[in-house]
Amino acid sequence: MLASEIASFQSYCQSLTEYIRRPSRVVDIGGLPLGGTNPIRVQSMTTVDTMDTEGSVQQCLRMIEAGCEYIRITAPSLKEAQNLENIRKELRKLGHDTPLIADIHFTPNAAELAARIVEKVRINPGNYADKKKFETIEYNDASYQAEIDRIRERFTPLVKICKEYGTAMRIGTNHGSLSDRIMSRYGDTPLGMVESALEFLRICEDLNYYDVVLSMKASNTQIMVQAYRLLVQKLDEEGLEPYPLHLGVTEAGDGEDGRIKSAVGIGALLEDGLGDTVRVSLTEEPEYEVPVAYHLVKRYDDRAPHQPIPPIEEIPKDPYSYSRRRTQEVANIGGDNVPRVIVDVSAISEWSYHDLKHVGHFYLPELDKWTMNDQGCDYVYTGQQPIDFMLPNGLKEIRDVNVWYQHEDQQNKYPLFRTLEEYQRTDTRHAQLNFLHIRLEDWGEGLMQTLKDDATLVLLLDTENQHAMPEQRRFFFGLLEQQITTPVIVLRKYTEVNDEQLQLHAATDVGGLLIDGLGDGIMLSTPLTDGRDEQLSQIKRNNSISFGILQAARTRMSKTEYISCPSCGRTLFDLQETTAMIRQRTDHLKGVKIGIMGCIVNGPGEMADADYGYVGSGKGKITLYRGQEVVKRSVPSEQAVDELIELIREDDKWTEPTAIEE
Repeated sequence: MLASEIASFQSYCQSLTEYIRRPSRVVDIGGLPLGGTNPIRVQSMTTVDTMDTEGSVQQCLRMIEAGCEYIRITAPSLKEAQNLENIRKELRKLGHDTPLIADIHFTPNAAELAARIVEKVRINPGNYADKKKFETIEYNDASYQAEIDRIRERFTPLVKICKEYGTAMRIGTNHGSLSDRIMSRYGDTPLGMVESALEFLRICEDLNYYDVVLSMKASNTQIMVQAYRLLVQKLDEEGLEPYPLHLGVTEAGDGEDGRIKSAVGIGALLEDGLGDTVRVSLTEEPEYEVPVAYHLVKRYDDRAPHQPIPPIEEIPKDPYSYSRRRTQEVANIGGDNVPRVIVDVSAISEWSYHDLKHVGHFYLPELDKWTMNDQGCDYVYTGQQPIDFMLPNGLKEIRDVNVWYQHEDQQNKYPLFRTLEEYQRTDTRHAQLNFLHIRLEDWGEGLMQTLKDDATLVLLLDTENQHAMPEQRRFFFGLLEQQITTPVIVLRKYTEVNDEQLQLHAATDVGGLLIDGLGDGIMLSTPLTDGRDEQLSQIKRNNSISFGILQAARTRMSKTEYISCPSCGRTLFDLQETTAMIRQRTDHLKGVKIGIMGCIVNGPGEMADADYGYVGSGKGKITLYRGQEVVKRSVPSEQAVDELIELIREDDKWTEPTAIEE
């Protein structure tokens, strides 16, 4: 690796093996400071129409009760910006001084008014001074500079007002709403996202205004993480101030999917000490977002000190772009295969055919055959309690090696060796596939030589370190440095966590590796409670979370992906109800990405790489998109879902749901 590349790595993160929070500039927001050594703050955004003062106040009160530290409210025009004053006054009368943030798109005059009223304004550099027409424009240096001068003229009044009133500002880039100008010069890339913000930030610094927070939000978790890393590196490279970071995944969706997707993106950055405030964007009531954000950030309250991890002198891969670690193919693991899902079922005894439905494999007695859904796991680990009947095609069994030795069928079952020593002292192994349980502490010449010599091995990489993801990443980096291509399954064990914590912790720990191309599969292990039905339900949960993490990390698409905005005062229909309705009709369409946006602000741009878009364009009216192209305008909302399905049919992407999928 080049010295310049090492320097770039070190500037985005102080350490990949110790938990060190990035030192950032402190920005005061209404008396509640952000950045520096202050706690990582939690915030959310109202969904009530901003002109509904009482409704907005009541929602703010629910958010405050949930622990929200900053409240963002949309101000799409002057009238909403002006009404922020009424909302603020009512909250202050009730004894609440929670800082308010005005969310601005397209309307600089609304931003300038709001900056005189609330404690912070958020502007989107993609649409503050530009109108998006999806045009490719040729620029030379002079013509591009003329555009920067135009932005300076349009943006400077807001900066001066913020300085005068002591108002903070977030320059919040969104991946899906980059301007035509940025797209034409930098493309749809993390660098384009970063430059979009830096153009505005340089103007702020020229005017000696530093009360700025930055964000690089995207629905694609890989792009999001790369953009934040690159932003920090560019700030350092240009000698700009270390501004605090607002973390968030846009349009994450709802339920389990929304929580997992948020944790993959946000958690990966928190692990490396990046982030000063968090907003989890769910298609749910905003007060439900706040506890999720708290679960994410509180893991870092006592992260240091942790078990020491050998330092990384040189990073063996590019942290600013995605590439999957190259591995050899062992059976159906590694190589070009999708990451595999292994489910730990070792606590269950006396399996029946029908029990396997909990891991996505269904026995049909009338036909005497098996079928599977899109979340049928690839392997089950039975440990000491093997399954005593023939498994369906597409599902394989892993047994502890001592149990594997005792049974006749050693061809269709695979052994797990618990230690390297156990593996090395026997010559009786499976001819094609052997699993080896390993930890970073096992790293050494003996292990490296074994991996280089044996092409049948797949590793189950475990850790007991509180700083779990970095320890496992350190193991992967060792493999990369030694050019060892053995496939690795990421094994994570969790105790004393509820369902939501399991979703968030596993998505952070495993997803943070996957978005960097590290890992050929996932295995989650949790203690099972008493009661067979409850145990099977928990196994089903672990299987679902595993597939959800792979999908959120964009490494294995097993179900429909919904890119749905979290709703705000601009929303033109009931977003939660509509999302649920669309999901009910389309959730069997494996790999199809559907954007569901409440208004044109979160329209074609914010949908980013969605295959289809369902966007509010007026009261009771919907605009349908194929990609970023408008296909049908002003469709009555009562017909819009049927029209969306017809559009999918036209593209031959529609399949009828099966009984199992239903």
